[in-house]
Amino acid sequence: MPNMSPKKNEMAVQDPKKRSQNFDEVALGYTLEQALDEADRCLHCKHKPCVSGCPVAIDIPEFIAKIKEQDLEGAYQIINRSSSLPAVCGRVCPQENQCESKCVLGIKGQSVAIGRLERFVADYAREHGLDNVDNEKAAPNGKKVAIVGSGPSGLTAAGDLAKMNFAV
Repeated sequence: MPNMSPKKNEMAVQDPKKRSQNFDEVALGYTLEQALDEADRCLHCKHKPCVSGCPVAIDIPEFIAKIKEQDLEGAYQIINRSSSLPAVCGRVCPQENQCESKCVLGIKGQSVAIGRLERFVADYAREHGLDNVDNEKAAPNGKKVAIVGSGPSGLTAAGDLAKMNFAV
């Protein structure tokens, strides 16, 4: 049965006294149970309004459906088709103004925590070595490219160009 809660699942954070003594992330991410419960909130809308709010057009309902099935590798593969940096985007992308702002649940409550779910899947992939697939080095094409900027767009451009055998 779907989770009809009007509120997102809260994400645990470090205690302020501990975090003042380290450089670890403040937000600790979802557990599997929290991710499954949050994924159950998704209505899987026919017209996928959340996808229209995503700058890289991730098939959000599809990756959330994979989470519900506990196919986290499948969820990662869906995200990875559109995004080279799911762990970064799951943390810093302004989802509340993009995909989450289009979520139908946001009309009467809080939207599905799409960014938190993306972060969960990316962290799972990293912890289980799924993010190291396709690391075979192809023959260079003889062309060099310089990328100015090391933000998400610069890193994505560098990664995509490297996949096309450019020396970046």
